[in-house]
Amino acid sequence: MVTNTSGKKKTAIARATVSDGEGRVRINSQPVELVEPEISRLKMLEPFRIVEDVREGVDIDVNVQGGGYNGQADAVRTAIARGLVEFNNDAELRDAYMEFDRSLLVNDVRQSEPKKWGGPGARARYQKSYR
Repeated sequence: MVTNTSGKKKTAIARATVSDGEGRVRINSQPVELVEPEISRLKMLEPFRIVEDVREGVDIDVNVQGGGYNGQADAVRTAIARGLVEFNNDAELRDAYMEFDRSLLVNDVRQSEPKKWGGPGARARYQKSYR
């Protein structure tokens, strides 16, 4: 059985394929143990930390693109958690993830606001002086 899921955060999009296997997790065809920085790796592996013994018996292959490393890490963890829930078809697993953090199963739809004219950023304006 093979399950395809996706996760999004800002402009990062992660697509995960969950299949029967020995517990391998690959991010962009690279073992997850080689992902740097370490904070991102720990964030990507959160779905396995919450519920132990879920990793055995499944192989997860994730392709992620866009965004920075933090956005990619959040997108990957959402894709992995969704894939595990869908692959196992387990309501208890879904409830455990929702209780820990809703963003494990629900995409974060917030986007950065575009810059406008008259200032250095989206909301900030250039200062002016009359004297």
